[in-house]
This record gives sequence, C-alpha cells and structure tokens, in this order.
Amino acid sequence: MAKAVGMDSRVGPKFLKASVGFGGSCFQKDILNLVYIAKTYGLNEVADYWEQVIIMNDHQKRRFSDNIVSTLFNTVSGKKITFLGWAFKKDTNDTRESAAIYVADALLDEQAEITVNDPKVSAERIYADLDYLNTRSPEENRKRVRVVNDPYDACKDTHAIAILTEWDEFKEYDWERIYKLVVKPAFVFDGRNILSKNIMNNIGFKIYSIGK
Repeated sequence: MAKAVGMDSRVGPKFLKASVGFGGSCFQKDILNLVYIAKTYGLNEVADYWEQVIIMNDHQKRRFSDNIVSTLFNTVSGKKITFLGWAFKKDTNDTRESAAIYVADALLDEQAEITVNDPKVSAERIYADLDYLNTRSPEENRKRVRVVNDPYDACKDTHAIAILTEWDEFKEYDWERIYKLVVKPAFVFDGRNILSKNIMNNIGFKIYSIGK
C-alpha cells in the first residue's frame, strides 16, 4: 500500500516507510501548529485528526519498547540492550525528538541496561537527552547507559539489538561476527527496516522488523 501511494508524485514515498516513529524538531512542531490553527478556527474535528498523528507516533515508540520486553520473556531487568543509532535520522547528529530517547526511557523504566553506538552522536548529547526527560537522576542515567564507539563492543554479551537510526553502515557490519558475541537466542529489533530478514534468519538471529 505504501509503495502504491508513494508512486503518486503529489505524495511521494519519503514519509510512508514503516518505522519506530518519526523524530526531529520540525515535523511534530508543524503538526502541532496545524492543530492549534484548526482549533482557533473552530475546526475541532480537523484538529483531532492531526493530533491523532502525534498520538499514534508516540504509541509506535511505546509499542516498540513493549515488544522488546515481551519478546525477552516479559522482563529486561538487568539485561543488556544494544541501541544501534540515536540520531533521529541518518547522516546527522541531530537527536531532537528522536525515537531512541523515548524507547530508551521506557526500557530504563523496566530496569534494562543500555549500550549505545551511533557514528555521529556524542555521549554528552545522549546523556543530555535522557537528563532532559527528568525521569531519573543524571547519576543513574550514566550508571545504566553506556556509550561506545565500537559496534562489536556494543553488541558483546547483549540480550537484544535495537536499530533506531537507518545508518547505512549498520548494513555493512559483520553480522556473523556479532551473532557469535550476543546472548542466545539472538534477538534483533529492526526499527528502520534496513536489514534483510532472510539473511539475518540464516545467520541465526530472530529478527523483528516493523511492517514485515
């Protein structure tokens, strides 16, 4: 359906890909401005329609984290979860409203231990994003969230890998090597649909791809 609709040049395919949710500073702000304008003119049904886009986007993030918890036998307490990607999209270090922030927050609430690997986002930025939520102390964020530059170090002894940004280099990682490093069963939650499900299954991973 998304492919068919996206072939219409008036719509285009860029915003029709299934994923863990959109982020960035502009899109959500613009939708909320549209909600405000609609309410100002008494177009309450229109406002409710566009507000639902924000609600569903937030739901998509919660559903992603809930799926990780339920798949890992209904508990992630004390378990290591590796995040590949923190930026809201590839080729940027911009993390504003990134889905990764909210997925991490939900998993930390479930007492998970998180390791993050992102090619461009600094540890300082990641900790600042979590501190801004003010759901736990900065000390606890730094104790339970580890930021590393080496992806294989990030994946070592992990119970699950969650892909939160569609960085091209993630597709080029040596996934057979990673499989040997992770706790079995080896779970991958592909929040951006960048990995081949067949290839990952053949290696031995149990992969969950949104929209597939």
